[in-house]
Amino acid sequence: MSELILIIEDEVAIQNLIEVNLQAAGFRTQVAGTGRRGLDLSRHEVPAIVLLDLNLPDISGIDVCRSLKSDAATADVPVIMVTARTDEVDRVVGFELGADDYVSKPFSPRELVLRVRAVLKRSRRARARDSGEVIRFREIVIDQGRHRVTVNGEEVTLTALEFKLLVTLLDRRG
Repeated sequence: MSELILIIEDEVAIQNLIEVNLQAAGFRTQVAGTGRRGLDLSRHEVPAIVLLDLNLPDISGIDVCRSLKSDAATADVPVIMVTARTDEVDRVVGFELGADDYVSKPFSPRELVLRVRAVLKRSRRARARDSGEVIRFREIVIDQGRHRVTVNGEEVTLTALEFKLLVTLLDRRG
């Protein structure tokens, strides 16, 4: 089953534009025209990602984001803000609340789909890292759960920062 993307947007034309393009890219979608409805839908089925407008008719997108990030069930769900607000202060507040990306309207539907995929990919990697996954690259083996690195079978002692940098570099090779 494909991943669910929750679109919280009050403008029907933009809802349809986003929904059609995400479905064409193979995603399942749910649409909410208000912040409260979006929060209700996210509690019913936790989405893989939320696309969130800041200008909603009932409660602000900022408050929706704050609610999502404060709820244990949705705290790790990535949020991409899709909004007409382009001021730096709005972007900064969004990122401070935990938004993973910020897309200004008008936007390219193709770019939005690519950003969704990129954020989902980063989110999956973070979950795998948190679950203690083992990463193998050539002669390097990283056991994230035990915080251990070996090269050609010999353990290498790394600081916490060095370990994190190595994992990040291997996650983003190329």
